[in-house]
Amino acid sequence: MDAAPPGKGATIDSSGRRFGPVWLVPGVTMVNAWSLALAAYTTIGLLTFVATATPYVLNANLGIPRADQGQYTGDLQLLNEIVLLLVFAPAGILADRIGRRGVFAAGLFSMGVAYVLYPLATSIVELSLYRAIYAVGIGLATGMLGTIIADYPQDISRGKMVALIGVLNGLGVVTVTFTIARLPGILADAGYAPLDAGRYAHWVAAGFCFLSALIVGLGLQKGAPLQKGEDKPPLKELLLAGFVEARNLRIALAYACGFIARSDLVILGTFTTLWGATAGIEAGLDPARAAARGAQIFGTASLAALLWLPIMGAIVDRLNRVTGVTLCLVIAVIGYLCTMFIDDPLDRSSLLLFALLGVGQISAFLGATVLISQEAPRRSRGAVVGMFNVFGAIGIIVSVGVGGRLFDAVAPAAPFVFIGLLTLLVVAFAIVVRVKDPGPAPVGRTIATDEA
Repeated sequence: MDAAPPGKGATIDSSGRRFGPVWLVPGVTMVNAWSLALAAYTTIGLLTFVATATPYVLNANLGIPRADQGQYTGDLQLLNEIVLLLVFAPAGILADRIGRRGVFAAGLFSMGVAYVLYPLATSIVELSLYRAIYAVGIGLATGMLGTIIADYPQDISRGKMVALIGVLNGLGVVTVTFTIARLPGILADAGYAPLDAGRYAHWVAAGFCFLSALIVGLGLQKGAPLQKGEDKPPLKELLLAGFVEARNLRIALAYACGFIARSDLVILGTFTTLWGATAGIEAGLDPARAAARGAQIFGTASLAALLWLPIMGAIVDRLNRVTGVTLCLVIAVIGYLCTMFIDDPLDRSSLLLFALLGVGQISAFLGATVLISQEAPRRSRGAVVGMFNVFGAIGIIVSVGVGGRLFDAVAPAAPFVFIGLLTLLVVAFAIVVRVKDPGPAPVGRTIATDEA
């Protein structure tokens, strides 16, 4: 069902199925919906395992001195983002030509191959090659996850769909963190050699990637979401779609929001843990306990975000999409700028401000995802969502590069303030778009019958 025209409220097409709180577009089956739910649960969780995998390989396989590990970790992350920049747009174009599920399955399969090879690396060059294979995989898989989130829900349920997928993402991350990520230590305690323990943990992660690829390949909708009798868009149209569609101010706003929202997520994970760990060491804690305090801060922000998602999803589904994303960005600004008032990140009173930071970050992500989900044209949706992801990858590179230097040179809160000020600029753009080209009015409650 296409978006409601300006001035009209979105309606529910009752010929579509209902998946929990989400109304699905006609033609999307419960098997398709459950396959998407499983993919949302596994994909993000499995891709986070590389955060544990990389230090393990640097130590157990390569014997890299600790003093040099930060440099190599940063270089691998930079390689990861460069590959993503190169993959997102072609992945979206390919999805519009052959369909989502083949690209998604290929991405999960590539992640599995990378996890098979990663613990076999004998040099930094080998490890970099395997990391590039991994990056291709997450570019294909996460690009398709975002595209299918736009494909499956009716307009009236887009906020709820993004919230549902976000909750499943979070649960997947928690599951991997407390199971596969701990497996090397469990196996080592059971008597396995450290090198073998790491390899077996990687191969368990690879097995789940392959299983997820099989389920996605069989369970998601075939082909691209074209209407009956409609031809596939020509390749030239898809190559240009990401740029041409930005003439729509709401899509241009979504790109700007993507730059902010994706960098928000990395800033949150990177600098909350670093802030807590450095403060812990300054307070006299040993590195292990200091790292645990940093993880506690990040966990507080993440838990608050997870609990806030369903609430914000329900709110934005009652608002004009531009109004909704503006509200989300304002909440993000408040969350990021409030870090200026944190004197001691280890003080329990600071946890409330870190929780507000998590709420702000997830609000920006949800608002941006809902807006691009509704505005991306059906024929070239993969290409447009791919460009949205490209802006997100650029945002990550900028935020980590600038944020790291601000953290060292100015203050631990400086990276968050930097993103908060950038978000203020996007809020100003959102207000302009709301005045000049607001798009559909707030959603209605009309039920469309099969005969309507």
